[in-house]
Amino acid sequence: MADLDYLSASALKRARIRFCRWAKSLPGRIGSFFASIPRRIAGGTARIASAVGSFFRIFIRGDAFTKLSFFIMGAGCLRRRRFFTGAFYLLAQILFWIFFASFGIVYIGKLSTLGTETQGEIWNDELGIFEYTKGDNSMLVLLYGIVSVIVCALYVWVYVSSVRASYRAEREAKEGIRPPTVREGLTSLANENFHKTLLFLPTLAVVIFTVLPLVFMIAISFTNYDRFHMPPGNLFTWVGLENFRAIFGLSDTPLLGKTFGGILSWTLIWAFFATITNYVLGMLLAILINKKGIRPKKLFRTVFVLTIAVPQFVSLMFMRNLLADHGLVNVLLQQIGLIEEPIRFLTDGTLAKITVLLVNMWVGIPYSMLITTGILMNIPEDLYEASRIDGASPMMQFRKITLPYVLFITTPYLITQFVGNINNFNVIWLLSGGGPMTGDYYQGGRTDLLITWLYRITTGEQNYKLASVIGIITFVICAAFSLIVYSRSLSGKEGDFQ
Repeated sequence: MADLDYLSASALKRARIRFCRWAKSLPGRIGSFFASIPRRIAGGTARIASAVGSFFRIFIRGDAFTKLSFFIMGAGCLRRRRFFTGAFYLLAQILFWIFFASFGIVYIGKLSTLGTETQGEIWNDELGIFEYTKGDNSMLVLLYGIVSVIVCALYVWVYVSSVRASYRAEREAKEGIRPPTVREGLTSLANENFHKTLLFLPTLAVVIFTVLPLVFMIAISFTNYDRFHMPPGNLFTWVGLENFRAIFGLSDTPLLGKTFGGILSWTLIWAFFATITNYVLGMLLAILINKKGIRPKKLFRTVFVLTIAVPQFVSLMFMRNLLADHGLVNVLLQQIGLIEEPIRFLTDGTLAKITVLLVNMWVGIPYSMLITTGILMNIPEDLYEASRIDGASPMMQFRKITLPYVLFITTPYLITQFVGNINNFNVIWLLSGGGPMTGDYYQGGRTDLLITWLYRITTGEQNYKLASVIGIITFVICAAFSLIVYSRSLSGKEGDFQ
């Protein structure tokens, strides 16, 4: 289709044309991605080889104390009177080897088996009781082993940094640059290196509370950790990709694959409609309230914000009781003769999905309304005046001015809302409990999301291996969507909105 024909087409037809073009280009993009994998691997290998080569060139070119830094961290820095830096590296090396010799090597050695000795029972004739003999705890072995590996990885990074710092100190000494004193080194942490001081604790917290649990969850997904292999009474071990094969229906349990497919599709449908309905209706509500001629603007905003003032779980529990089979709504409709049988708002599969979407709109639209209201107040009025002079209709103003401006500002909010709805545990669990339950699913209900299904099989079935797989898949979906959408949006590109 010619560009002129495309521009003259209706908005719906242009959207259909863009979708068809994207669908046609999708196979080519997927093929290009897989074709670029060898090139990416080769590029990464070349960069690693270059880094290793430069590291060994330091050993060849450096003097005796720089070479000594390969064995005693900080030796080169201490020789060049950089006592603060050298003492830090030397202390790091001492602490690491104490940790590794007394703790790390033990649990790294057990990672391959996750323990071999089970807890036993011995009858004590003297006391007349069974005494438990201590065995390996697979969970602690895995956790401490991962901690030891992470500490070793951090040590390697610090080790490379110390060698480079020693070589840099050698070059600066040859150039006659005066080394900083200990006081100057400490003072720099409050001045030019203040960012390192501030970011140290947050970075450490991210490693402990985000990276470590993520790595631990990934490791659990490759084991057979469930209620039948529960430490310390029993051990669990590695099973490779068996759990992933089971979740995708490639094992002897096809029901599991069917359940995953059904819940995943509903999760994506729910996340899409829950995000779009709240966003679009909240935007339209904000535009309506901010429209000239609407007098009690503050009153309308206050009325709609009341749903935020009430704790969400209170609203959801109230709605659950209100819409129950024998709740107030059904009782009232029966008493006035509109229905004979209760409407199964939360116990019919299809109707329950519609109900949770509608209730989510009730608790979610005010947030979008408030955000959009703040944006609308900052759109220059000159744009609307100039468009009215040019003969633009209100709909044209919305399409060309309001909507692009709001989308530019709220794209990150849309991404977080979509990801948040994928993991929206509260609305689903407190309203429908994931139900109604069905025999077509493995321990799942018609309105279960991946996150509620994960919670159900973790607390009920204690199937931690399967829960870890679901957690990984959820993380991959959220991360991929966030990165792709944000990088392709105007908000993720350099430059201001025009």
